[in-house]
Amino acid sequence: MKRSYRFLLSISSGILLSLAWLGFPGWTLFIAFLPLLILDHFFVEKKANYRSVSFWGHTFLAFIIWNMLTTWWVSHATFVGAVMAVFVNSFLMSLVWWLAHAARRNFKSNLAYLALIVFWISFEYFHFHWDIEWPWLTLGNGFANNVKMIQWYEFTGTLGGTLWILMMNIFVFKIVLNFQKNILLQKAIYPVAAFVVFLIVPLSFSFSTYFSYVEKENPKNIVIVQPNIDPYSENYDVEAENEKLNKFLRLSESKADNNTDFIIGPETIFERYPDWDVDRLQYNGQQIRLTNFLQKYSKAELVFGVTASRIYPNKENATSTARTRNGVIYDVFNSAIFIDRNGQNQVYHKSILVVGVEKMPFMKYLGFLSDIVINIGGTTGSLGRQEEASNFISKDGMKVAPVICYESVFGEYVTDYVKKGAELIFIITNDGWWRNTPGYKQHMSFARLRAIETRRSIARSANTGISCFINQRGDVFQPTKWWFEDAINGKINANDEITFYVRYGDYIARISLFVSVLLLLNLLVGRFTKR
Repeated sequence: MKRSYRFLLSISSGILLSLAWLGFPGWTLFIAFLPLLILDHFFVEKKANYRSVSFWGHTFLAFIIWNMLTTWWVSHATFVGAVMAVFVNSFLMSLVWWLAHAARRNFKSNLAYLALIVFWISFEYFHFHWDIEWPWLTLGNGFANNVKMIQWYEFTGTLGGTLWILMMNIFVFKIVLNFQKNILLQKAIYPVAAFVVFLIVPLSFSFSTYFSYVEKENPKNIVIVQPNIDPYSENYDVEAENEKLNKFLRLSESKADNNTDFIIGPETIFERYPDWDVDRLQYNGQQIRLTNFLQKYSKAELVFGVTASRIYPNKENATSTARTRNGVIYDVFNSAIFIDRNGQNQVYHKSILVVGVEKMPFMKYLGFLSDIVINIGGTTGSLGRQEEASNFISKDGMKVAPVICYESVFGEYVTDYVKKGAELIFIITNDGWWRNTPGYKQHMSFARLRAIETRRSIARSANTGISCFINQRGDVFQPTKWWFEDAINGKINANDEITFYVRYGDYIARISLFVSVLLLLNLLVGRFTKR
């Protein structure tokens, strides 16, 4: 195989992997790895002539293309962070394929392809849980805009989609390989049959579930506000904050009435963090105005985002993210605030922070570098966080999940709210940082996956496009336009049933981790005994 043809295969795989994130159907992922599998087979067949590192270079090229085409928009907020994300993630992806290629050189065919599957799923699970979380390109996310195909995510989560994609690619490769080698029809029929079965059965189940699913009638009237504030030009003085408050109240008033249960505003709509000291919220002038506003309506309660703070009496009581200024020790948080009609507050601090933007990874070891973190808001340095998900409780006892921005990408984390009784999910975000790029569209689409996994209706408030309602099947209603000041109102049904995925989480990943360890040990022992 000529080098130029090998590079063409690498480039093809990178482009095919990108399509689902750029608005093309998710089924394109069923053939996205085919060029890499062809390359893998070539280098295994010619392993006497090529070292495994030759294959690694081709995979790195493919993954660089995939990462660049789908996540380049991060550069609008932090160019250095975008470059690091692309290169580090591409390196990790290529490392997984290199390990699977090593398995192919040493194991029998079927066991080697099992290694590829479990190594990759383990990698994706790892990306949910280490200190540089970046699960944006989890393969199962590629079906976010094809919800009729993946209703079974309520049993598997997105990693079930990853498993599906990897298996289908391997079946397609086997079919192509058999065709090239003129394998007897009797043997060639097996991968064809497997492909058909693993295509038809999940799709049939999903379409059947989609068209038969009926939500329990438990409607809540919601008003969603999209203030459309340019994060790159906004000011943080008192006058600017009051202008934002006036806009929020005006938009809320345009849609709210006495039947409204909740009014939802976006992430960090107010950003003067000294004003939002969580231990002194009752003295905040903006909170007082918001509480007075609620008196116009008989039922309405408020959920919105702020940049908040907390002051500590001394260093012993402070957290590792606390900072000191003029002798004051304090933390800054990306927070969701809940206000009831009596002005009583509940506060949730964002738990999963954006690496390089809201936090310095490995704070214990790199804490001295925290000041270089670029916070997308009115402050710099690593933000404080709370350790786990917590719900807001409305006056009628209903629990709602306040999911802030990036947290909505983490399926198993969102299930924690539901396990604690959340019957509705409110996602508040500020996607204006990414400009008019695929980024804000991708982010919204991932919320559809959370609706299916948890069977919870979602109200999503974005600072600018796309604010919307999402039902329990993942359908989107009343999506707002990009860069458009707006408010929408609608009804969504609460639900208290627990799905299989909520109950057991990413069990597919935990099984994969176990099998991966066994296969890696087998691989290491085999290498050692050969030497």
